[in-house]
Amino acid sequence: MQLNDLRPAEGSTKNRKRLGRGNSSGQGTTAGRGYKGQLSRSGGGKGKGFEGGQQPLAMRLPKLPGFTNHSRVEYAPVNVSRLDALFADGDVVDGTSLVEKGVIKAEFIPVKVLGDGELTKSLTVRVDKVSASAQAKIEAAGGKVEAAC
Repeated sequence: MQLNDLRPAEGSTKNRKRLGRGNSSGQGTTAGRGYKGQLSRSGGGKGKGFEGGQQPLAMRLPKLPGFTNHSRVEYAPVNVSRLDALFADGDVVDGTSLVEKGVIKAEFIPVKVLGDGELTKSLTVRVDKVSASAQAKIEAAGGKVEAAC
C-alpha cells in the first residue's frame, strides 16, 4: 500500500457547495446569503469578540492585574535620621523648609515622617503625617509635632 492509494471511506466526505455559479446551480444570485443586510455584504459580519454592542470582555478587563485605588494618597517618606542630618536645633520642619533642603520637589507634596534612625535635635515638625515611632523620638528629643498648616 502506498500513500497515494489512501482514500477516505465511502460516503464519509461530501463535495463543497460552489456558491454564486449561476441560478441553475441552486446557489446563484444571493449565494445563500439572503437579501441585503450586514451579513450579505462582502466583509460583512461582526468582528471577533463582538458582544452585541455590550462592552467586549477584552475592553472590560484591565490591562494589568490588580486594583488601583484612585483616592489613594501617596506620601513622600522622610526618616527622622534625615531630619537630624539636615536641620539645626530649634528649626521648624514643614513643606517649605523641606523644599529648600531638597528633600521634596514641591511644597504641596504630602509628607510622612517615619521613625528610622536617631534624632538628637529639638525640632518642631509640621507635616501631613507622622508615624507613632517618629513622634515618640521627636518628643523624646525635646521637639514637638504640630498639625500641618
